[in-house]
Formats: sequence, structure tokens, C-alpha cells
Amino acid sequence: MKIFISGGTGFVGQRLAARMLDQGHEVTCVGRSRRMEMDRSNFHFLSADTAVAGKWQEALGDMDAVVNLAGVSIFKRWTDAYKKEIYDSRILTTRNIVEALAEKPGSVLVSTSAVGYYGDRKDDILNETEPPENDFLGRLAVDWEKEAFKAREKGIRVAVTRFGVVLGPGGGALATMTPLFKAFLGGPLGTGNQWFPWIHIDDLVSAIDFVMNHEEISGPLNFTSPVPIRQREFAKALGRRLKRPALLPAPSFMIRLIMGEFGNSLLGGQKVIPEKLIRHGYKFKFMEIGPALENVFNAESD
Repeated sequence: MKIFISGGTGFVGQRLAARMLDQGHEVTCVGRSRRMEMDRSNFHFLSADTAVAGKWQEALGDMDAVVNLAGVSIFKRWTDAYKKEIYDSRILTTRNIVEALAEKPGSVLVSTSAVGYYGDRKDDILNETEPPENDFLGRLAVDWEKEAFKAREKGIRVAVTRFGVVLGPGGGALATMTPLFKAFLGGPLGTGNQWFPWIHIDDLVSAIDFVMNHEEISGPLNFTSPVPIRQREFAKALGRRLKRPALLPAPSFMIRLIMGEFGNSLLGGQKVIPEKLIRHGYKFKFMEIGPALENVFNAESD
């Protein structure tokens, strides 16, 4: 297959590109980095800001599969200017991709979204049929998904993947959390009672591959472990793996003071179940947090 990956220089994009190349596919990645090193004859890289229409869109004309991963990080304080950057990097990129796609029967667009779609729903069990929340992340996810689903008008199969917190070696959420725990500053956020939807990066990449190769799968899909845990349970598991205590909670008022509106998001949670992936037969490699963390840190020490 000819595969196009936006956000290809990111934590997920590099892993996905390597997997697709290993399978013999022809892969084109686009990202803001000036270079992306992949010494493969079947690899092509384009440096571009995908929120801006441009020559990079020409590469989309003959693709069998497009995976849209682009978007700036949400893990910083949300000023009005940065919220616009979060929004535009996702909405405008997706719009530009869909506008450039050719009407090609059998092709597929796998476009990222996030479990922030659901908002803070306490102990509600959340499958893909649940409605969105009317807050910044909920409205962002709704608009993001709406842009992706416009590709259906061209006869393209569209799958929207609502990511939980991605755990893996060399980056992602653990790159931020691990130094704090190693410095004996780790612990639950607020009460720690909020649900923590997570997924191991190997399962995330494998599930994208699974969706691309199963023509019957479309629409929204939750990309999270089928065994959700509370945030305090995650903190304990991470502390146990790092041989550090996880007893020092970060007070809710302090999180809100430092992180502003984003702090409210950190203190909320979602009990998300990947119902559609399970129903279609995807088999998770990492369902429990303990083995998932063990794998991550063993890989980092190799």
C-alpha cells in the first residue's frame, strides 16, 4: 500500500511509519521537522506545516491509506492564543487533507481524535455511542471528527480514533511523569479518583494497522486499554515500577493555579471502553497497567 502519515515526526507517527515500512509498504510522512531519518528506499519525507495548504497536498492524490496524527501538544497552559493553535493545528490540517484526497474506491482515512470528546463523566462507562461534552476539548473533538468525516463524500472509508493517554518508551506522557517520580515528587493528581484512560503505544500502532486492513470498520473508535484504572492506581503502579513512593498528591487548587483551564482537564477523567475494537476482533497485547509499564521501561533500558 501507499500510506501517508501526517504528524509523522511525532511520538506515534515515527512508530507507525517504522511498522508500515517493515511490512513493505511505501510510506510518505509529513511533519514540521526539517528532517526525519529513515534509511529506507520506500520512505519519503515532506517538511511542512499541514495547517497551511501547500505543495505537500499533492502527495495525497494517489494514497491507499492516510493516517492523520497532526496536532500540537495539549500538555501546556492554555492561553487564548495557544487554544487557537491547538484548534487550528487539528482542524485546518484535517480540512486540508480531506480537500486533497482523490476519490479512490477502497482507500481509507484514519484520523485521530481524543477521549476528551466525552468530558469528565465520573463513573459512567463510555463506549463510542456516548455524546460529547460541551467544553473546549469536547467541541474540539467534535469539529475535528466532522472535518474527517467529510471524506465520506468522496467514497473514502473513514475511521476516527479517540486516543487515551499513550504510554511508550522514549516519549509521550511518561517522558513528563517519570522524572517527577524519580525525584520523589510523583503521586496522584488531586484526589486521584478520576479514571485514567490509557493505551500502550504497541497496541495503538497495531490497532491502527488493524483498522486499515479491515474494510468493515469505520466511524469512531475508542483507542484505550479495555481495563481502565483510576489515576491513583496508575500513580501507584508507576511508583512501584520506579521503586519510588507515590504518596504525594498534587493538590487540585495548585494544578488549577499552575495549569489554568487545562488543569481542569487533568483533574477529570473518562472510564472509556474500546467496545468497537473488541467487537471487531482486535486482541490487545497490553490490557493491564503493570505489564504495560514493565514493557515500556524494559525497552528504555535496552
